[in-house]
Amino acid sequence: MELVNRVIGAELSLFEKKFADRVKSTNRLLDRIMQFIIKRKGKQMRPMFVFLSAKIAGEINEASYRAASLIELLHTATLVHDDVVDNSMKRRDFFSINALWKNKIAVLVGDYLLSKGLLLSIDNGDYKILEITSRAVKEMSEGELLQMEKARKLDIDEQIYFDIIRAKTASLLSSACAAGAYSATSDIAVSENFRLFGEKVGIAFQIKDDLFDYGQDNIGKPTGIDIKEKKMTLPLIYTLQHADSATKRRIIYIVKNKSTDRAKVNEVIKLVQQSGGIAYAEEKMKQYQEEALRILHTYPDTPARQAMEELVNYVINRKY
Repeated sequence: MELVNRVIGAELSLFEKKFADRVKSTNRLLDRIMQFIIKRKGKQMRPMFVFLSAKIAGEINEASYRAASLIELLHTATLVHDDVVDNSMKRRDFFSINALWKNKIAVLVGDYLLSKGLLLSIDNGDYKILEITSRAVKEMSEGELLQMEKARKLDIDEQIYFDIIRAKTASLLSSACAAGAYSATSDIAVSENFRLFGEKVGIAFQIKDDLFDYGQDNIGKPTGIDIKEKKMTLPLIYTLQHADSATKRRIIYIVKNKSTDRAKVNEVIKLVQQSGGIAYAEEKMKQYQEEALRILHTYPDTPARQAMEELVNYVINRKY
């Protein structure tokens, strides 16, 4: 993402320093865990969306840095809590917080990160940005709970699937774009437009993740994880909707009762690949990508807009 780095590389570097300062604690254990979190950070994609949205809508300022920090604090907190809920021992090829310090400490670390985000906004009067991001956290929780509820019965149709990923995945990305735009303009209408843009990118992002589970790219990790976890993703939903009754019963039986059997999971993957489920999910993903870019193209053609388009295309075309 050369253009992204040229356009906001300096801002991202400064953001990293500001973020490291904002998570510091006088508690030695907490500070050690914060340093661990900073060292294993991901691509910082959400701060990129914050800064590019701000730059397209207006100018990056101190409120933009606070918005990016708030988004990253909330995102990190949800990941720490997710690892506890899922009993995950690894995160981005590192040991998770709960693997190293156990669940009780991990939950408290997540709470600490949430509180740091809240105080950052309150102390600086960023109430609208706090409202935007708090709404996203609420939706993420509701989306996760809806997915858990439906996973028990395997009765997720396409509409419910989109309801889940809109809340669970797209809400934080959409709030990053909305918060970034608002930080630069204080214009609610502009912020809402960027929220809608981010939502469409977020949905496309999740569909791409779903496709990885069916071996569409060599990403160096096992396929079939979603099936093992009884997650109904778009390729599988499409397959079930278009399969004959015997095949549908067979798939549901495997997902419900044999999801830890590698051979049975591979059987489901093959059925999904043969049914057209992959092609359908790819078509939907590209549809959301195009809708997002149409919104983006209502703004002047600047290096910031071009960088945002590069970032959107990276999200869709990434290999992992």
